[in-house]
Amino acid sequence: MVIGVTLIVFTLIHLTPGDPVEVMMAGQGTVTQQQIDQLRAEMGLDEPLWRQYLLFLGGLARGDIGISFYYRGTSVGSLIASRLPATIELTVMALLISLVIALPVGVLSAVRRYSWPDRVGTVGALLGVSMPDFWLGLVLMIVFAVTLQWLPISGRITYGLEPAHLTGLYLLDSLLTRNGPAFGDALRHLLLPAVTLGAAMAALTMRITRSSMLEVIRQEYITYARAKGLSGARVVLRHVLRNALIPTVTVVTLNVGTLLGGNMIVETIFGWPGLGRLVVDSVYVRDYPVVQAAVFVYALTYILMNLAADSLYTYLNPRVTL
Repeated sequence: MVIGVTLIVFTLIHLTPGDPVEVMMAGQGTVTQQQIDQLRAEMGLDEPLWRQYLLFLGGLARGDIGISFYYRGTSVGSLIASRLPATIELTVMALLISLVIALPVGVLSAVRRYSWPDRVGTVGALLGVSMPDFWLGLVLMIVFAVTLQWLPISGRITYGLEPAHLTGLYLLDSLLTRNGPAFGDALRHLLLPAVTLGAAMAALTMRITRSSMLEVIRQEYITYARAKGLSGARVVLRHVLRNALIPTVTVVTLNVGTLLGGNMIVETIFGWPGLGRLVVDSVYVRDYPVVQAAVFVYALTYILMNLAADSLYTYLNPRVTL
């Protein structure tokens, strides 16, 4: 699957109109054809496409994902490694926000079906799924950053407050170094993009949790558990929720890959210096190695999340084995 993804991305990026050499030479003044041909040879663009693809796969097999066209002399691996912590931090926070909202609301909506909390949750889920990320991000920015001025409008942290670099995750580094001001400032910068990214996932997870719980509640063993005199909370948490979590786990794990790959728009809107923004910038300048390597990371993450979901099934349902 990963090899198939690399082939599709390689083909599409080379079919995209535009030449990376022309982009790099723009603004350089008078450029001779000899200089253009020399640069094209240095970047390997004079080779046939099939050979370029094989060279790319060979580099992947050796752990070498290439040198950036735009950032001359900089390895693609170092570029991705420098941007990945910001994307991981944003993805994890968006995931936590979505789960904190979706699971309680989904359980409450199922237990009190057709009540006003259920109707409010249903409307909220509909709005969350319907609102595009770019629109929601702009609305939150206008309300909380521009009008109320409660939260920063862009960036990852205020200049000069960066914590000591340990993991690249500002919140974690701030906790490890006991840097309270850095933690608070990084959290304030993180809230708006994380809420924007996690809203759609929260809505989808809430609907899946509600539907799964309603299906499990109708099962005979739930009626038997209640007939034994177990409390309502114990029946819901230990018997209903655990068995209803299997579809939810599928949605959540697969959406982690979606969050990682779908954060390009959010990172661009909020000026978040993550991998998604690097990909968008690289597409504009036709930096083929960066785009190919980043999509490879996305595909690998998505496949690993599928494996994690399969592993969690065996815990949630002992009848399932790998």
